[in-house]
Amino acid sequence: MSDQIICRRLRIHGRVQGVGYRMSTVHKANSLSLTGWVRNLPDGDVEALACGAPADVDALIIWCRQGPPAARVLSVDVDETSADPGLRRFEVR
Repeated sequence: MSDQIICRRLRIHGRVQGVGYRMSTVHKANSLSLTGWVRNLPDGDVEALACGAPADVDALIIWCRQGPPAARVLSVDVDETSADPGLRRFEVR
């Protein structure tokens, strides 16, 4: 088993605000034992930072491409980023 931790920054485009996307993302991320955050952006997108085991981060990315039932995700941009050592949990910002 690997102790490797990766971090990815996600930008989710579509109808993703006002549909429970952030809280659903927190619940999914917590179920995967990830750290990071999720927040609404002024342009209507949602941004997230997810850190954890590679398979768990990948699972969250797959989930984000669909999101909660009321969301209509058009696309998800994913970028590698460095870890934030201050992260202890996954939260809404």
